[in-house]
Amino acid sequence: MRWKKLGKIFDPTKHNWAEKNFGYAMGPQAVVFDDFVRIYFSIRKKDKMGKFISHIQYVDFDKSLKTIIRISDHEVFGLGKLGCFDEHGIFPMNVVKHQDKILGYTNGVTRRVSVAVETGIGYAVSHDQGNTFKRIGDGPVLSATALEPVLVGDPFVKIIDCVFHMWYIFGLGWKKYSEDSPPDRIYKISHAISKNGIEWKKEEGDTIISDKLGKDECQAMPTVINFRNKYHMLFCYRSSVDFRENKNNAYRIGYAYSDDLKNWTRDDNLVGIDVSVNGWDSEMQCYPHVFEMDGKVYLLYNGNEFGRYGFGAAILEN
Repeated sequence: MRWKKLGKIFDPTKHNWAEKNFGYAMGPQAVVFDDFVRIYFSIRKKDKMGKFISHIQYVDFDKSLKTIIRISDHEVFGLGKLGCFDEHGIFPMNVVKHQDKILGYTNGVTRRVSVAVETGIGYAVSHDQGNTFKRIGDGPVLSATALEPVLVGDPFVKIIDCVFHMWYIFGLGWKKYSEDSPPDRIYKISHAISKNGIEWKKEEGDTIISDKLGKDECQAMPTVINFRNKYHMLFCYRSSVDFRENKNNAYRIGYAYSDDLKNWTRDDNLVGIDVSVNGWDSEMQCYPHVFEMDGKVYLLYNGNEFGRYGFGAAILEN
């Protein structure tokens, strides 16, 4: 692959709402309409306790990805009820056009005591062209099981030959790397299928992408596209320890390909994009999302500090 960077296309700090929302535009996910493209992202606010909570908003671009048409002035999807899996945040939300609706697959976040968070995957539907979404229930459609004990999340859904395919992450567990440090999480990518987009059959505990950094490598945010008779997955990966301050351990974008959606060959040398020498994506690249628009393939991704200063885009040249 060979990606041409288009630069940072959205910076939340340049808009008035950034101060009250503490900036951030994390996990960009696109849905294409006839004359514009809508990109959903997660913002961060602080609650009364001073802790972060995440909400979903969107920005509409013209199809050049150069001109902003509109930024939503509302949260398109509310937080979960007291004690529910998405009480403390939603990050990210994957959006899929299906018939006359837009489906939203959410990564819900709730806080824990001994570790930072637990996550699950929720399902919501929009009947107003993605302006707002309503959940079908208060619980997740995918969550932890005996073989996937923690942190089920980061859904990416694609409908192929009338079958819903979901690539998602699940946690192997939490690990303390030193006595004084808080626990860090370890998670991998897996796959599930569904006939209706609600009831899913998971490949329980099966990691489909090989490790590059060893068994404690963290893999996140899978996104899949089909062209030239192959399926191509981009995702991000990092060390599970010392990744916030050490850019050598921070997120990078990885790549794998498949002929059958079951067996994936990882080859990060073919990904065709890397951190810049300086600037907004010089320390990390994370949370990729690939989509097609008018016969071209685009990549959205976050840069330094996990998207605190927005997201950028690239276009596939070959």
